[in-house]
Amino acid sequence: MAKEEKLSQEKATALEAEGEVEGYTFCDGCNEVPFCGIKFFRRGDVITRIEPWPDFPASPICSKSYATLQRLYHPNRLKYPMKRTNPKGSSDPGFVRISWDEAYDMIVGQLNRIKKEHGPHAVFFYVGDPKEPRAAVQRLAATYGSVNYGCESSTACRRAAQLAELLTYGFPTMGDLPTEESKVMLIWGTNPAYSGQPFLCHGQLADAKERGVKFIVVDPRISPTAGTLADIHLRPRPATTAALAAGMMHIIFKEGLEDKAFCDKWIHGIDELRDYVQDFTPEKVEKITWVPAKDLIDAARLYATHRPGAFLTGAQATTHDRNATNNHRAILMIPAICGYIDVPGGIPKPTEPLEGMQGPWADGPPGFCLRDKMMEMKEHRLDLEAFPAWVEKLFEVQTNYLVEWIKEGKVKAFLGWGLNTMIWPQSHAYQQAIESLDFSMSVDYFYRDWTHRYVDIVLPAAMNYERLAPFAYFGRKVFGRTPVKPQGECREDWQIALEIGTRLGYPDVFFNGDVEAACNDILGMWKITYEDLRKNQETGVSIPGKGVEQYKKYETGGIRPDGKPGFMTPSGKIEAVSMVLEKYGIPALPEFKEPMETTSEYPLILVSGSRVPYITHSKWREDSPWLLELQPDPLLTINPKDAEKRGIHRGDDLSLKTAAGEIRVKAKPTIMVPPGVVGVMHGWAKANVNELIPREFDPISGFPPYKEVVCEVVKV
Repeated sequence: MAKEEKLSQEKATALEAEGEVEGYTFCDGCNEVPFCGIKFFRRGDVITRIEPWPDFPASPICSKSYATLQRLYHPNRLKYPMKRTNPKGSSDPGFVRISWDEAYDMIVGQLNRIKKEHGPHAVFFYVGDPKEPRAAVQRLAATYGSVNYGCESSTACRRAAQLAELLTYGFPTMGDLPTEESKVMLIWGTNPAYSGQPFLCHGQLADAKERGVKFIVVDPRISPTAGTLADIHLRPRPATTAALAAGMMHIIFKEGLEDKAFCDKWIHGIDELRDYVQDFTPEKVEKITWVPAKDLIDAARLYATHRPGAFLTGAQATTHDRNATNNHRAILMIPAICGYIDVPGGIPKPTEPLEGMQGPWADGPPGFCLRDKMMEMKEHRLDLEAFPAWVEKLFEVQTNYLVEWIKEGKVKAFLGWGLNTMIWPQSHAYQQAIESLDFSMSVDYFYRDWTHRYVDIVLPAAMNYERLAPFAYFGRKVFGRTPVKPQGECREDWQIALEIGTRLGYPDVFFNGDVEAACNDILGMWKITYEDLRKNQETGVSIPGKGVEQYKKYETGGIRPDGKPGFMTPSGKIEAVSMVLEKYGIPALPEFKEPMETTSEYPLILVSGSRVPYITHSKWREDSPWLLELQPDPLLTINPKDAEKRGIHRGDDLSLKTAAGEIRVKAKPTIMVPPGVVGVMHGWAKANVNELIPREFDPISGFPPYKEVVCEVVKV
């Protein structure tokens, strides 16, 4: 027995003698899969304390993780299934406790009735926050026979950027950390000091800076990332991303700094791109974006001459306006024309991703999720006509037209896990639409009036300490959990999906509701079981690879499934001119689109959704007093110059207005936002900023303008 293993066993024995046992789970505080690792200690099924999981790939833990313990034992936690007793439209739904059998009978009865009367595609399946249930719910939707499955990522988060990546590179990427080979790093629209991927990577970025890597940070705000890392900080006007990217490419092409050999051989539409960006001179770009011409020139030169250059972008900050997809495609072309794709120190395409996984664990293993079956039903997708390029590249339905589909009678029922109606612009329209359905259900940790008032059944979800699924993987290493017994009658998300599937008449497909058996079905791809994860609980199980990392795989056929040289795009090249968009009559170059104009009535630009380090979205606003103490009110960040013009001081009550509505917030003057821009976190039920956002969508991705709308702020 190894010395470390012996010491670990001795420690566990000592803890057990004191009545305390170790356990392991993942935090779900940032809506990501896999999460950061938590090591907990319990007496019986009561967790007494937590600490970081030693040497876990995503560690240490933050305030959100520590707050999960308070959330777990919150007195208002939802512990039993409930059904509505009062009619739809009542201010009080009249929820009463019911048994799981009654809840399942209602759900299965409604699903069978709707399938018979309207067809299976009239049922919409949805996973919000956390993302953990996605794989199980996809399997449920496919087996039931509905192609109409969506999630928070296909509503407002990652998918628009991913669509841009697939259209441009043929593979998804948010970039990666700088390596020993990297000489310069471009960070665009993300703030790793607070959030983003890779997890908690700001320290690694700081290490790279110490060893000489230069940093260009693009963010309208003076974020902690910009403040601590940036050699050049570009602060563009929100919603002008494509113009700024075109300006950088203009300089790179004009001064001959591109990788000409790579451009000529591996970029489809390179001549059209060169021609398009000729008009985006530094002086013109300064007028559009507010970025000084000199800073733009310096940034372009720095990134193109310090070879190779790394790149990191966020999930959605660059796609929250009406030009979402082409904004992000424009950014992606900067490292492409410099030749930084799949080279050491640049933007890698992993040589050996874990077999059976086409993307991050949040998306789910395609085989387990029955993705092929979903693709066979593609012609029944609700978004087929509205967003054809999206449908061609992404398996999840874009949800933002849900209001129209319900009004047209195309959706009759909605099954949601972690549903939050505040995710949508003009949230009230979605609340009313869901309320009008024949049937709707929601699975959650707490009763949340802004969502659950409008549904028929609310089911109590087991929390992160009480879940076996899903396990986690990082690269080629897999980790499991050791859950405690759920409180009350709570059941984990996977169990609920599996049990619904079993009661629909598919016990073999849904493992008779057995969550561990479902996990073992996936783990079997790598010839391991959950028992193997238990035996290697703290260290995880490594899945052996077949070789070393390789680069420039586009030259050797290592990127395409057919083994031919090139990229996974119609042209076989990186596409400055997208052949998919061209096919659907959509602007095929990453063109700039003028944003909403400010007016005398609305002279400011609203940016919603920016992160803070101690809370995520609407999570735990009322569920964790520890976190609520850090920020008890919705704050509006406003530049001191704009505040002074309006007689605004810290803590003042304010009215934030757009053409779509008005909410009340409190003032936080700060130089973090530039003059002319204000910011509010979303997810406050008492100040839902998404009610101020119009239902106007990017024609390619369907994403709303959360970071484009013009507004005014008035002291009240």
